[in-house]
Amino acid sequence: MSVGNQTSVTEFFIVGFPGLQQNYYSLIASIFFLVYMCTLVGNAAFLLLFVTDRSLQKPMYFIILNLVLSDVLFSTTTLPKIIARYWFKAGTISFTACFLQMFFVHFFGTLNSYVLLIMALDRYVAICYPLRYRTIMTNTTILITSITSWVLSVVSPVMIVIRAYPLPYCSSNTIIQCYCDHTSITTLACTDRTPYAFPAFVFAMVVLLVPLAFIVFSYCAIIVAVLRIANSQGRLKTLSTCSPQLVVIALYFLPRCFVYLASNVGITFSTDLRIAIIMLYSLLPPMVNPLIYCLRTKEVKEVLIKNLYNLFTVCWI
Repeated sequence: MSVGNQTSVTEFFIVGFPGLQQNYYSLIASIFFLVYMCTLVGNAAFLLLFVTDRSLQKPMYFIILNLVLSDVLFSTTTLPKIIARYWFKAGTISFTACFLQMFFVHFFGTLNSYVLLIMALDRYVAICYPLRYRTIMTNTTILITSITSWVLSVVSPVMIVIRAYPLPYCSSNTIIQCYCDHTSITTLACTDRTPYAFPAFVFAMVVLLVPLAFIVFSYCAIIVAVLRIANSQGRLKTLSTCSPQLVVIALYFLPRCFVYLASNVGITFSTDLRIAIIMLYSLLPPMVNPLIYCLRTKEVKEVLIKNLYNLFTVCWI
């Protein structure tokens, strides 16, 4: 476990928000619990619609299925522990469990980035090459790209965990964060963290900016293709098919880019504000994504209304 047997820490304590007064613990725990329940119910509803209605079993929704699974698993990895910390004062987490949580936090974050890239690719092909869409974006193609995304997402988290796990942790075990991540853990190491922080930052930027660059390119090409459509109604209809993905992409990438880049150009936040921003961009998208799919995607909305109508009819009878 240790380098030269210097590690004396056997467990960590997750603080959450260090400036939070104790009389607000129940409120924060309740908010996190509500977010978790909304995430589970919303994503489970989409999963149920996807499984039970064959009209949704097409490439675009197979891609969204990956996002649903990633969102649910990420929330399940992070939220129960911080809820227990504020409701039951159970903030301790074992040494190994903390690194396991760190792996999954970065794994699902990386996976989301790749899935959003695939979503952009799907819209790019659909709008720029509409006649070839059905031959290019088949269920088999999506299955292969999805499996590839899940496999590639392992690489970066494994690398940073392998480098961080053997570091000597010999004094503080207090994690100033709502879950175990690379920065909050390696900050506690009894050594200079610079050689470990920079490669981790490079990994994060590659995972974040490479997919984002492709996404920006895809949507620039889409905008050019849409502007060539003579009919204004056709342009609006085409753009409407992209709007759910654009909202999801904005929720995921913009806050992350801001926090990562701000922290490396000298812009500082208070600790509580920084954690609040991180939790906001980590937990808000998994909760609101199902609403975006249902309210902004015509097919999902129609299937949802049909199922609700059938349920109401059965209950009424």
